[in-house]
Amino acid sequence: MCTEGGDLPSHLGKGEDPMKAQVVPPIPDTDLMPSVEANGVDLIRVVLADDHTLLRAGLRALLQRISGVEVVGEAANGRDALAIVLERRPDILISDIAMPDINGLELTPRVVHSGIPTKVIILSMHSSEEYVCQALRAGASGYLLKDSGTAELEIALRAVARGETYLSPAVSKVVIADYLQRTSEEPTELDLITPRQREILRLIAQGHSTKSIARTLGISTKTVETHRMQLMDRLGIHDIANLVRLAIRVGLVAEE
Repeated sequence: MCTEGGDLPSHLGKGEDPMKAQVVPPIPDTDLMPSVEANGVDLIRVVLADDHTLLRAGLRALLQRISGVEVVGEAANGRDALAIVLERRPDILISDIAMPDINGLELTPRVVHSGIPTKVIILSMHSSEEYVCQALRAGASGYLLKDSGTAELEIALRAVARGETYLSPAVSKVVIADYLQRTSEEPTELDLITPRQREILRLIAQGHSTKSIARTLGISTKTVETHRMQLMDRLGIHDIANLVRLAIRVGLVAEE
């Protein structure tokens, strides 16, 4: 307890204000601070998702050449990508479309609606209308073609990090205009079936058997057969070959 007229602590000199001298600045909570470079610029933290190891390595090398960008995780399939995103909360996920377990078009809405601020850029070899529209409908903030250069990659990252939408120049204005028109009109084929039925349709198109689908989704073979029958009825398609063609056309799976 301090008493009036008492001696100053031994580490204070005469004439110093003891109250001022004892003020200690608060220690910042680093967990609440954004990642920054040495020059004070905010880092763009990125997770990569692609099932091709060489492509991920090449993309990582390109990103390492861009100032202010840090790769904080990689995944070879959609399920692992989602787990990494939820754990590390990057600013941007760059995802391929065709991946095992969960593809990029299924992964995107799961990330967007997960409650974290991660944005998604789809990286694809396809510039067709259906793929672009599916990505935008899923909630992607960017669509980048795989033949894009480093400069375009940087432009896309910075635009999406600012909260903008980026589309490769090769994706024509006609595609965007058509997408905006159709979103206010009739539903697409995929809007006619449930999310579970979309998963089953994707696995059927990828060549999985009924037993394999049941094992992958953790459901019974009877349930798989019921879903398959229902989705065929809703789509008006009753053979596997045409189901595969539909899945490719709407971008649910990539054409090999």
